[in-house]
Amino acid sequence: MFRVAIALVVALSVMAMAGTSLAGSVHLKGGKNATPSFTDNGLTLTASGELAGLGNGDVLVTVTATANPQATCTNPGGQSKVPGQNPAPVDVTGSVAIPASEIKNGNTPFSVTTLAPASPIPGAPDCPNSSWSETITDMAFTSATITVEQPAGNVVLTISCTFSSPTSDGSVAKGSVSC
Repeated sequence: MFRVAIALVVALSVMAMAGTSLAGSVHLKGGKNATPSFTDNGLTLTASGELAGLGNGDVLVTVTATANPQATCTNPGGQSKVPGQNPAPVDVTGSVAIPASEIKNGNTPFSVTTLAPASPIPGAPDCPNSSWSETITDMAFTSATITVEQPAGNVVLTISCTFSSPTSDGSVAKGSVSC
């Protein structure tokens, strides 16, 4: 009976380990100097690439970006828009969950877009007074961090990138990205 109990414990342990294979050495596919691609969508930033070295479990990819926003101030009557307001830098974030079924041989592509910043800005701190409204019209991104978790809560990769100059709408040139 004791041998049967030991054999059962060993068998269950092996099955549990096989069912939840952990990520080995998660990295961006494309070699040692691979960098993600970025697109400035105006008020949001999209990061994309392909991950390799993943295990057999769900993946959560999060991008957090810092940007210098541009905003306008509008008076309470809605008649006067003052351009050129530059509020303090803003952080935005977004996440995408990738189910284990989409991971093929430890690889999966990803594309994640941040949420737009809160706008109008509460209290209109950069306008003549708080009865005006301050609306963010564009974001110039200065940096982004991509965090990969497998499973959620277990960070397996962090990629921190800076842009040599703040972004403008459209694809961000690979040469201006340093990760």
